[in-house]
Formats: sequence, structure tokens, C-alpha cells
Amino acid sequence: MENLATWFGQAVHWITEAIFALGYPGIVLLMALESSFFPFPSEVVLPPAGYLAAQGRMNAWLALACGVGGSVLGALFNYFVAVRLGRPLLHRYGRYLFIKETALDRAERFFKAHGEISMFVGRLIPVIRQYISLPAGLARMRLDLFALYTALGAGIWCAILTWIGWYLGTQAERLGTLPPEQVHRYVNIAFLVLAPVLAILIVWYVLRHRRGAGQKAGS
Repeated sequence: MENLATWFGQAVHWITEAIFALGYPGIVLLMALESSFFPFPSEVVLPPAGYLAAQGRMNAWLALACGVGGSVLGALFNYFVAVRLGRPLLHRYGRYLFIKETALDRAERFFKAHGEISMFVGRLIPVIRQYISLPAGLARMRLDLFALYTALGAGIWCAILTWIGWYLGTQAERLGTLPPEQVHRYVNIAFLVLAPVLAILIVWYVLRHRRGAGQKAGS
């Protein structure tokens, strides 16, 4: 476990310097990878960018914009994989991506009825945000709505991660390099705060949807 923590700390330090060397295109590239099939965590991309911004080595708003842009690009990649290659390929090879056929079927049916809220909320939930674009593509969700709700959900998460890095960057003199354990701690706190907000949003959506369905049935 200690070796894993050491490796993670070295990875965060390396990515921090790599982002500074690659600049804003590096953020776009890494966030695009994070939003596609590749298991690359956004927690090691935008906090380092925010950390550098607090030191005046990057611009926080540009880093945030690049993070959102990269997230949308990666999501579009998954979307078009599902649209172009379709169900047969995902049903055949989905198990290699840990995607069960039954889960794919349920997600597709759900997306046809509740695509917008699913896209927005899914982008804010770890692990799910990497794969939420697949059922959207299978359900042929409108591309403009897909991009909009992806950007909204990703924008909130990217802003949280960038702020975490920026906050830790204001304490750079005391901390030295960006401490990965602190990043992990604040990410967990952020999600614990975000989770009940998402739960309230989902409950509101369900009640509103049922009310609307009831009014249609009664008319």
C-alpha cells in the first residue's frame, strides 16, 4: 500500500511538470483520454493545473476551459464509437471494458427517455462519467444536447478539481510539491458534498417527470 502511495505521489509530481511543459494542449489531451475508454483519472490532471495557476505559472480559467474542452472531446469519441460501430460490437467486446450486455440494454432504454439528466449527472459521478457517452450514442441522443449537458456536468467537476489544486497552490511555500494525499482528501470531500445535491436534483427530476406524465394521462 505504501509503495502504491509512493508511486501515485511520483505520478502526480511528474504530471504536474508535464502539464507545465506541454501547456494547455496537454490538459486537453489528458482530459480527452480521461473521458474516453482509457482509465486515466482527472484527479491527477486539473489539480496540478490549478496548483500551477496559484503560482502564476498557468491561467486557471484557461486551464478550466481546456479541461472542459478535453472532456467533451473524449466524450464525443465514445459517442461516435457507439453510433458508428453500434450495438453488435459493444455486445461482443463490451465485456473487455467491463460493460455487461444487460446493463447496456437498460442504459439505452433509460437514455431514450431521460438522456439530458443522465448525461449531466453521469458526468459528475466517478467511473460512470467515462462510459456514460456509450448509451447516449446507442440511443442516438441529439448531438447538440449531448455536447451541452456533457459540458455542463464536466464543467462543474473540472471547476472543483481546478479549485482544489489552486487552493493547495496558495500553500505551496508550506507544502512544497503538490501533495497527492491532500488532493485525494479534498476530492472525496467534494464528492460527499456533491452527492446529496445530485440526489436532490434526481428526486426533483423524477417528481417533475411523474407530474408531467400524470397531466398527459389526464388530458
